[in-house]
Amino acid sequence: QVQLVESGGGLVQAGGSLRVSCAASGGSVSSYGMAWFRQAPGKEREFVACISWSPGSTYYADFVKGRFTISRDNAKTAVYLQMNSLKPEDTAVYYCAATEARYNAVLLSRVQKYEYWGQGTQVTVSS
Repeated sequence: QVQLVESGGGLVQAGGSLRVSCAASGGSVSSYGMAWFRQAPGKEREFVACISWSPGSTYYADFVKGRFTISRDNAKTAVYLQMNSLKPEDTAVYYCAATEARYNAVLLSRVQKYEYWGQGTQVTVSS
């Protein structure tokens, strides 16, 4: 059973960059489908980006394409989300998720597909 811990959130000005990290223990990130979701106050949790277990295909929500990049470091058992050109509407708690199922990248965009979740890290973008 994998455990996930997010870090790296914080306050950044609009147009700035931030990288959030997800450290996995109890399993290798290469063995799981991994994703980032986010949840703003009063809103449902929404998909941001995912990376499949093999061959590591990535898939992004339309609103982050060209701005965010998901990656993983198998040696460090970590998954990252590099966020550039941040906007105030990107403000949310960002959650890391993992699934043992061998879904393709499109199915990994669905919040119901994940068994494991981190506690979240707050990202605030000021205007």
